[in-house]
Amino acid sequence: MIEKNKFNIFDIPIVEITEQYLYYINSMEEDNMDVMSEFLVMAATLISIKAKMLLPKEEEAEEEEEDPRAELVRSLIEYKMYKYASYELKDMSMDADGTYFKGPSIPSEVKNVKEEIDPAELIGDMTLKQLNSIFKTLLMREADRVDPVRSKFGTITREEIRLEDRMVEIQSEIKGLKSINFKTLLGKKRGKINIIVSFLAILELMKTGILTIRQSERFGDILIDSLE
Repeated sequence: MIEKNKFNIFDIPIVEITEQYLYYINSMEEDNMDVMSEFLVMAATLISIKAKMLLPKEEEAEEEEEDPRAELVRSLIEYKMYKYASYELKDMSMDADGTYFKGPSIPSEVKNVKEEIDPAELIGDMTLKQLNSIFKTLLMREADRVDPVRSKFGTITREEIRLEDRMVEIQSEIKGLKSINFKTLLGKKRGKINIIVSFLAILELMKTGILTIRQSERFGDILIDSLE
C-alpha cells in the first residue's frame, strides 16, 4: 500500500493506511480467518501508533521520545530488503538453469603421464629440519584458509517425499475406511524423514477439515477418521 500510494516510508500517514486496512477486511469475499487475524493485528498496531502520536508529549522529558512509527518503518525496510534478496536469488536460479559444463576431454595418454623426479636433485642442500619447517608452515596456511563456520556445513539433500504428495497419499490410503490407527498410517512409510512428513501431512489434513482424530483413553491408540 505504501508503494502503491507513493507514501514516504519514513513519514507514514497512519490514518490513510489504517482506513485501507479496515476497508480491505470489510470487503473480503471469503471469511479467511488466518488472513483476517493478520490484518486485524496490523490494523490494531496502526491504530496504537496513531493513538501514541495524538497523546500530548511530556514537556519535562529529558530525552527525545522515539517516533511511534519507527518500529514499523524498521520492519518494513527489513521486509523490503529480504523481498528484493529473494528476487536476486530467483534470477540467479533461473540463470543457473541455462548453465552447462563440459566434461573432461584430456586424452588418457596425457593424463597418465608422470615425469620422473630425482629426489637428490629436488632436495639439493635442504636438510630434514628445514623440510620439516616448510611442511609445518604449509599446514598452518591450509588451516588458516578453512572457514571455521562454512567448513562445518553439511550437504543439502533432496527431500525423499514432498508434503503435498504425502497428503494426497494419505487421503487415498484412508479412503473408504471407517478409521485407521495412527501408528499403522505412520508405519506405511519407512525412514525418519518420511515419518516426519507423514506426521505433518496428518496435521495439515486436520487443519483443512479432511481428517479428525480421537483417543478413547490416555496413552491409548489414536484413531484417524476421514470426514470426506
